[in-house]
Amino acid sequence: MSQAYKNAGVDVEAGYKAVELMKEHVKRTNIPGVISGIGGFGGLFEIGAGYKNPVLVSGTDGVGTKLKIAFLMDKHDTVGQDCVAMCVNDIACGGAKPLFFLDYIAVGKNIPEKVADIVKGVADGCVAAGCALIGGETAEMPGFYPEDEYDLAGFSVGIVDKDKIIDGSRLEAGNVIIGVKSSGVHSNGYSLVRKVFNINDSAECKKSLNTYSDELGSTIGEALLTPTKIYVKPLLSAIDVADVRAVSHITGGGFIENIPRMLKEGTRAKIDKNSFEVLPIFDMIKKLGDVSERDMFNTYNMGIGLMLAVPENDADKAIEAIKACGETATVVGEIVNGEKGVDIC
Repeated sequence: MSQAYKNAGVDVEAGYKAVELMKEHVKRTNIPGVISGIGGFGGLFEIGAGYKNPVLVSGTDGVGTKLKIAFLMDKHDTVGQDCVAMCVNDIACGGAKPLFFLDYIAVGKNIPEKVADIVKGVADGCVAAGCALIGGETAEMPGFYPEDEYDLAGFSVGIVDKDKIIDGSRLEAGNVIIGVKSSGVHSNGYSLVRKVFNINDSAECKKSLNTYSDELGSTIGEALLTPTKIYVKPLLSAIDVADVRAVSHITGGGFIENIPRMLKEGTRAKIDKNSFEVLPIFDMIKKLGDVSERDMFNTYNMGIGLMLAVPENDADKAIEAIKACGETATVVGEIVNGEKGVDIC
């Protein structure tokens, strides 16, 4: 071990310990195709048979300022799932099955147990998505990040047969839009969340985050840290039984920015805002922050984290497949002819 490097703030031995602690979590994510173990210079994954014309689909994202809530609550075992979800849900929108995931964790100080907690959340997300955690990087960066803070990002690759890619090109007026329930704020709009709840490093703020709310059925901090749902298995199950023609992951930009991304020119989405439950956390944000309804729908998922468009006669089959995976789904709107965009009414 380099004592000079340790004196500069980088503890190599802590890095070794972190790797040892995370191995048990990584092992849980192994699926057929994994042909390398943790610790090598590259993650190896073999694409198996069964694809006629395979297309690789990739996605990358981070957790964003939701991490500030994790720091204040000293809870680090769920944000990894957020990181995975933001990548694999996007991949699945194209009809692809995620194959593997890699994470990048940059810390001010390498505390092995904290890093292992972060990786536990990543592994939980990978298990939920049915993909493998085949590698990653933990970087100790003293003087760049405060000792008790970190950043977390990830990257995933999936696969789909070329003739099964879902891109919205077969959308038609009369197709119905199915919405799948979210778990809460997911991982978007936390700069506004932090402003609304006046989240800062004060002891008063930490006390507020740990205050139980009857309206939420949890503490405010618990509600804000609820991890992003991973929709891979429910969506792929729906694709197996129904003619899914377009999919949208409702992330940053909410309904107004994300729904048009699944539309083709000449089609428009009409969403019935009374067809689903707006979760209490969003009512609280709207009220406390005096946020307009349009801004809420342009920032948050409002209780619907994923939307898919299917022919009307396939709606029941798709909904049942999603429900069989433990998720809540309902028809929330329809596709109509018109200028590409969305009406929420």
